[in-house]
Amino acid sequence: MTPDWEELELDEELIQVLLGAELNKPAKVQQAVIPAALDGQDLLVTSPTGTGKTLSFLLPALQHLRDFPRRQPGPARVLILAPTRELAQQIAEQADAFEETTGLRTVLITGGVNYGSQHEQLEKSHDILVSTPGRLVDLLGAARVELELIEWLIIDEADRMLDMGFASTVKQIAAAARNLQQSLLFSATLDSVGVRRFSAELQKEPQHILIEPPKREKGKILQRWYQADTAQHKFQLLLRLLQDHPGRRVIFVRTRDKVDELAGRLQQAGVLNLTLRGDMPQSDRQKIIARMEKFDNSTLIATDVAARGLDIEDIELVVNYDLPKQADVYLHRIGRTGRAGKSGIAVALVEAHDAELLRRIERYQKVKMERRVYDELRPQYKFPDVVKRKKKPKTKGKKTK
Repeated sequence: MTPDWEELELDEELIQVLLGAELNKPAKVQQAVIPAALDGQDLLVTSPTGTGKTLSFLLPALQHLRDFPRRQPGPARVLILAPTRELAQQIAEQADAFEETTGLRTVLITGGVNYGSQHEQLEKSHDILVSTPGRLVDLLGAARVELELIEWLIIDEADRMLDMGFASTVKQIAAAARNLQQSLLFSATLDSVGVRRFSAELQKEPQHILIEPPKREKGKILQRWYQADTAQHKFQLLLRLLQDHPGRRVIFVRTRDKVDELAGRLQQAGVLNLTLRGDMPQSDRQKIIARMEKFDNSTLIATDVAARGLDIEDIELVVNYDLPKQADVYLHRIGRTGRAGKSGIAVALVEAHDAELLRRIERYQKVKMERRVYDELRPQYKFPDVVKRKKKPKTKGKKTK
């Protein structure tokens, strides 16, 4: 039986905010992480996207701040690092929901925002600092942020942090938190040896918590793939998919140039769309996301900047126009749909040269994706089997008398 929030030893003020948001019971990851975090242990948590992970570290952090109140105003005592601006903003918004009842203030620091306004925020007393590593280390180098009072360090999506090359930056930040008492590290996967090594360098004998998605969550994202013979065939398949699946759609491509190219082609075909790229200022990104949320029927074309941290309600369809080279990135992309207990559809458009990427994703998930065909867009060429490594022929040795 799922426990009530009270059984996790959370203050009534925190519980009232949760109940007001219609979160009546803790999710599996919250049940496991909150008590362990409040026990004072370093944690290495493996949890898939969309399982309630953010509250699993926010709630014990808020409870810690209430259990050990500060004597005088000052800089943050909890630092939360996220790999992307979108994810950092999402975390900060969830933390802000508790400010009115707890009086605990959160400051958000990311790239794409002018330094002056961030300097002003940091000079005011605050309890939680949510940041991306790059901007924070810049402010640290300029002596515009203090980390000496940080007691908890929370690193979200550590696997993505490593993929983006932030390992040394995070270590530099952790070293500046001289009075650190506890660290919580979250990752969608531990398949990478780098995550384990990263944990070993930052944490002290961490408890490993592995969260599998509940059975009811598995299979709620229908995964399909279509074979594309040529670039034009691929585009025609995309148009047909968009026609068949009205609503909010997200299309993922690999590069910024591809975002603009595909946006132009869809515009000419009469499909209005929005674009999201990593080189956009944060204010522009926020405007794009707000416009996406405003309209029930909208199409967003994005690079992997949107694969993590993009939390838009009721995304009906995710299209992998280009397959990612890493299987875990694919999981984060399709995790933009099928959220909050709803179902969704994820489609991959696969060209012949992507055959090995498709098989890699299937092996990673241990799921065979369903192949689909439109009769009027049936592929003309045979899809290649993944080339298997040939065994060396056995050589016959000479017989000895």
